Amino acid sequence: MKHLATLNKYFLRYKWRFLLGLLFTAISIVFSIFQPILVRQIFDLLEQNLDSYHLIDHTSVKSAFRGQFSSVLAFYGLSILGFALLSGFFMFLQRQTLVVMSRFIEYDLKNAIYKHYQELDLSFYKIHRTGDLMSRITEDVSRVRMYVGPAVMYATRTVIMMVIIIYLMLKVNPLLTLYTLSPLPILAITIYFVNRIIHKKSEKIQAQLSNITTVAQESYSGIRVIKSYVQEDPSVKHFDDASEAYKKSSISLAKTDALYQPSMALMIGLSVVTTIFIGGMQVIKGNITVGNLAEFVIYVNMLTFPFFSIGWVASMIQRAAASQQRINEFLQVKPDISNPENPVDATFKGDIHFENINFMYSHTGIQALKNFNLKIKEGEKVAIIGRTGSGKTTLAQLLIRMFDPQSGKIKIDGIDIKEMSLESLRTQVSYVPQDLFLFSDSIANNIRFGAPGADMEAIKTAAKQASVEKDILQFPEGFETVIGERGVTLSGGQKQRVSIARGLLKDPNILVFDDCLSAVDARTEKEIIGNLYAFLKDKTAIIITHRIFSLFEFDKIIVLEEGRIIEEGTHEALLLKNGYYAEMYQRQQKGEEENVTE
Repeated sequence: MKHLATLNKYFLRYKWRFLLGLLFTAISIVFSIFQPILVRQIFDLLEQNLDSYHLIDHTSVKSAFRGQFSSVLAFYGLSILGFALLSGFFMFLQRQTLVVMSRFIEYDLKNAIYKHYQELDLSFYKIHRTGDLMSRITEDVSRVRMYVGPAVMYATRTVIMMVIIIYLMLKVNPLLTLYTLSPLPILAITIYFVNRIIHKKSEKIQAQLSNITTVAQESYSGIRVIKSYVQEDPSVKHFDDASEAYKKSSISLAKTDALYQPSMALMIGLSVVTTIFIGGMQVIKGNITVGNLAEFVIYVNMLTFPFFSIGWVASMIQRAAASQQRINEFLQVKPDISNPENPVDATFKGDIHFENINFMYSHTGIQALKNFNLKIKEGEKVAIIGRTGSGKTTLAQLLIRMFDPQSGKIKIDGIDIKEMSLESLRTQVSYVPQDLFLFSDSIANNIRFGAPGADMEAIKTAAKQASVEKDILQFPEGFETVIGERGVTLSGGQKQRVSIARGLLKDPNILVFDDCLSAVDARTEKEIIGNLYAFLKDKTAIIITHRIFSLFEFDKIIVLEEGRIIEEGTHEALLLKNGYYAEMYQRQQKGEEENVTE
């Protein structure tokens, strides 16, 4: 139960629903307990008056006696029906409080998990699979809900009913009670050992379910790649293998669960037989009445569901504990990137300084930046060029604190970015990433994502500056066109330009473009560069690229190689050095000439 203890705060949050649910449960049981007591009184009444009825069989009072006796029986019958209705009514109220409470807790828990997911940094997402995250917020939470709702409800009902019924049985005849309940310790031992097996198997099943979700999610996201490489059959085989493992484990768990009901039915059956045999002997000896025996048999039958539910509830608790353990593993993860206690509130002008930055990706051990130093003055336009893996994207992600360097400082306007709130920092820096992402929403809303309060006029202006407005207007629904999951409706170049428009709409003083023109043609690239040059006139801009934009007049061009600056200067100065940049420029020019010739 140590893993489930984290849910106690939710019971406190909904304590009035919880307490009322327990009260309604107790009242419902009390009304149901009256029914065997009334049955006992009916049997005793019949036994006491049967001889008297035979004595007056041929007398004139027989009819009056029968009418009076029938009235008494009708009263008892109506009383039993009334108590059954009252018990059912309070059982309805019990479900309305406890089960509804479980839905509220499920809602709160899902929101808490999702909120925590949003707070975790990129390092967490680099080592955890999407399918696993989805499984924990869906399947695991559903199993936890079964604990905070049905399991608590039935466990409470079982405990209260067993305490009251066993107390009443002991008052009637302790010896008969002892014989009746004698099979139950064996049942308890069976439950204990079976639950240990269920707990282990539940953990394994949840892990396999996460794997199935991951396999399916990756297949849906990469369906175009799968079809392009004709890998449908291997993909189906991969999913089938994962499903087969899950099926075998689920069947194994179902077989274990199947031990509960037969074992309980056996124990309950033994209790009924024992009750009738030993109780009959007690009736013959005159220690109890026939009514007491009938009452005992009803009590044993009333205990049937509580004892059946012991296994069911224990199974739900074990599964919930396994799921809550998985949930707690994530909830206890602390983000490496967090807000300072007293964040500095400042409006950026655009002066950026990287001081002796060293950064290594912890999950791969790759040293992305080594003793990196760079000063960018307010309003400067800087290009960062280098091969794949040279550390270009890392610089951008460090600037907006997706990661923190192991050593060194990054300052904006002289303030260490670790002293700023994440919201303030990221609001004032517009970052257009290399691995762009579009939502399954309208084009307008995807652009508006950069500035949620923007009107349609501002959205159209941003689209025009990103040279994507003409493409958008060709769609039948224009800016209201829903582009599908991850922007599947759009081409690669269109997705890049929509992403650029999103960044431009934000309109901060610092903009970072990470290789965001790789999928556009030369004419569109020239148009976008022209628009950007005008837009970035008074802003600080970092343009990360693997190609040279000779039409864009950069104040500074940085050439990276294995996390270090190997060349730095203007376009003309770097060409005169006749180094890596000049060689790259010549190769690019030669490639463009060959394309024109073709």
